[in-house]
Amino acid sequence: MKIKTFVEELRAKSASELNEELVAAKKELFNLRFQNATNQLDNTGRIKEVRKNIARIQTIITEKTKSE
Repeated sequence: MKIKTFVEELRAKSASELNEELVAAKKELFNLRFQNATNQLDNTGRIKEVRKNIARIQTIITEKTKSE
């Protein structure tokens, strides 16, 4: 259910808000990779979760641009 609510929240946002969300997610992924490389990351599953969220955001951005 958590994923469904996340996607519903994304669909309610505008294109500029989605782009901001995408930039924030990419920054988070960079930080997680950096922590993983320096052996500071405890939850390595978070990297996979953030990558999937980035893909979800990009998919919704594509849907919005095609519908316009």
